Amino acid sequence: MLNSELLWVLSLLFITIVLFATNKLRMDVVALLVIITFVLSGTLTLQDALVGFSDPNVILIAALFVVGEGLVRTGIAYQVGDWLMHVAGHSEIRMLVLLMFTVTCLGAVMSSTGVVAIFIPVVLNVSTRMKIAPARLMMPLSFAGLISGMMTLVATPPNMVVSSELMRNGMEGFRFFSVTPIGVVVLLMGIVYMSVARYWLGNTESDTHKKIWKRKTFRDLIRDYKLTGRARRLAIRPGSSFIGQRLDDLRLRQRYGANVVGIERWWKFRRVMVSVAGNTELNLNDVLLIDMSASDMDLREFCTSQRLEPMVLRGEYFSAQARDVGMAEVSLLPDSELVGKTLHEVAFRSRYGLTVVGIRRNGEVMEGALADEPLKLGDILLVIGDWKNIRQLHQQKYDFIVLNLPAEVDEVAPAASQAPHALFCLALMIAMMLTDEIPNAVAALIACLLMGQFRCIDMESAYRAVHWPSLILIVGMMPFALALQQTGGVALIVQGLMDVAGDSGPQVMLACLFLLCSVTGLFISNTATAVLMAPIAIAAAGQMHVSPYPFAMIIAIAASAAFMTPVSSPVNTLVLAPGGYRFGDFVRIGVPFTLLVMIVSVIMVPWIYPF
Repeated sequence: MLNSELLWVLSLLFITIVLFATNKLRMDVVALLVIITFVLSGTLTLQDALVGFSDPNVILIAALFVVGEGLVRTGIAYQVGDWLMHVAGHSEIRMLVLLMFTVTCLGAVMSSTGVVAIFIPVVLNVSTRMKIAPARLMMPLSFAGLISGMMTLVATPPNMVVSSELMRNGMEGFRFFSVTPIGVVVLLMGIVYMSVARYWLGNTESDTHKKIWKRKTFRDLIRDYKLTGRARRLAIRPGSSFIGQRLDDLRLRQRYGANVVGIERWWKFRRVMVSVAGNTELNLNDVLLIDMSASDMDLREFCTSQRLEPMVLRGEYFSAQARDVGMAEVSLLPDSELVGKTLHEVAFRSRYGLTVVGIRRNGEVMEGALADEPLKLGDILLVIGDWKNIRQLHQQKYDFIVLNLPAEVDEVAPAASQAPHALFCLALMIAMMLTDEIPNAVAALIACLLMGQFRCIDMESAYRAVHWPSLILIVGMMPFALALQQTGGVALIVQGLMDVAGDSGPQVMLACLFLLCSVTGLFISNTATAVLMAPIAIAAAGQMHVSPYPFAMIIAIAASAAFMTPVSSPVNTLVLAPGGYRFGDFVRIGVPFTLLVMIVSVIMVPWIYPF
């Protein structure tokens, strides 16, 4: 029976799903509003509404973000990509098999979103070399990222959410490899499926892709974006009005059309390139690297009036500075808040510590004053600045994806020498999790501390690596499960499932739970779906007087099977633009595969976890 409290909770759930689907507010903001609403309305106590903050799995997920960042900073993830290209050679099918296998294995111990983001430039490079459309490998890449969630307990938050719900009901949670047998079968099935489905995703590579997606060097980028002849090196001499001034105060771009993209400064008896920001204060003897593409002023007169001395700028200048200054091609994501705004409006340099020196639109390099040009979806930006700031763009999951890091990036991995230590920390964490003697959260925290001790990662990078919106989303959705239980919502949903499939046997109920979970996942994230569906599955098992483990496992599998739309999961969204996909491409390829995964899961789960 519906009561007033349950109607209120269901109404709030409906509003939350609508907000998630329309993306009018950030998901983490919606989650926090949910907590506030539950407390102010008296539906839950403050302690119940904040129960997610005390959940060990929240700490575990945060720690795993840090471990994954350690693998990136030590260059391990990028080395795997280079190995993949070397082994696959020119065989597309071999590349597809190795790509899906490698991404699935990496995603089993680090964020699948992070793994897919790392491999997008690799796939684009491979596509160029093999002269095939990126679309033929991009969707297998995203599918492998999702399948990685079915490989280990820690591979994806939904697995840990479901395991936590079992423990909250007084039962033993899943073990580290509990889900692996099903994941292996789904991976093999996915490889076979994508080997055929790739023919529906494109045949040949366009000339545009050949020009854009090849992994390039600094010289290639300078040539392609027509930077040659645009830059000047100007040293600040005694008496210059620039001394002691901030870049923002000088307004060089507005007054002269001159854009400072770098500053050389003496440090420990040598010149180094320092990051440029609006509040950067200029010193005597600084050497300014200035982009003059939007300027028509007389350079000699400008230098005389401002007490600046022109310096030699050789063609190999940027290559020689590769350890201090970086370049990268980045693209805007579909839901980026930067779309439609100018670089000046978003204060790009101050916000990201990087300078945009080139924009490629529809395959053509734009010229003139880039700072006043509204950005459009599909624009490729060439940014220049500190490598540290370029790597931080990997964390801008809502705005950017780094498409192409030049070959020189291999020389500047922040902690490349610590790669063996990072592998040791990863192996130790997995070993501790397998013993079941040490809680998973503690094992992950130990790995984080060891990575810090071995200098695989520093504290600033560790805190930045944590994807806080994901954690807040989990914390904010957990009160819904509790509220539905307390108001009778779970019992009502379970009764509805029993009326539909209760007389048909537990396997039919598994299929119904899988379908309900998949449909719910079309509107909200797979993590939020798992939070809502796990209590329903366990309660359904209780109603049917069977083991809750197959019911809990089917929810974990279904939550990761987010193949059907480009917005079902962040990994699908990431490959949408680089793969040149439309919404219908994911529906056409993803729906049949989701049904196959459901059939395999309904057959295998009871075999591994008997009713």
